[in-house]
Amino acid sequence: MMNRSFFRAAALAALLPVALPSMAFAQAIPAQLRPADQGWISRIEDALGQVTTLQARFRQTAADGSTTVGTATLDRPGRMRFDYDKPSPLLLVANDGRVVFQDRSVDQVTTIPLDRTPLGLLLRPDLKLSGDVTVTGFEHSNGQIRVQVVRTQSAGEGTLTLVLSDAPLGLLGWTVVDAQGRTTTIALSDVRLGGTVPQSLFVLPKAD
Repeated sequence: MMNRSFFRAAALAALLPVALPSMAFAQAIPAQLRPADQGWISRIEDALGQVTTLQARFRQTAADGSTTVGTATLDRPGRMRFDYDKPSPLLLVANDGRVVFQDRSVDQVTTIPLDRTPLGLLLRPDLKLSGDVTVTGFEHSNGQIRVQVVRTQSAGEGTLTLVLSDAPLGLLGWTVVDAQGRTTTIALSDVRLGGTVPQSLFVLPKAD
């Protein structure tokens, strides 16, 4: 049961950093970006904004180093599904402005507003790394780009770092650090862009 509870917490951490009350309203400090960095940010916004559907395998690594794997499906704007491989009972589905997390082993569901999750950024119709989010870190080396963002008015909630390849420019995964400093990493593989995705995948789960 402890392992199951831990994996539930890690799965939620990949979506929703837990804010500490004293830190939740910390102001974001923007990164000092060079013109070349700004150019990459613009290209990343364009590349991610042009994604209609994405299907991939994922490996989730929790703060203690434990891993789970599964299949991720995104249908922009607004829909995604994270289906964890058996024996994990976990399922995450986003649709209709909500993210529903289901633990099928105990028939438990948790609902979170999509705009309160880090991945809500990737599902927006107009994907911008500005405005209500602030770029607080940028690194480009060894063929990879890492862009760290926070909520502009509540930086203490945690950070989301997007990891991308630079040639071709594409999403490799992301890392979420919550307000307590716990890190959850999602690494994507076998990424397929475009194509038709069955809408039945995005039916929000309900408790029986």
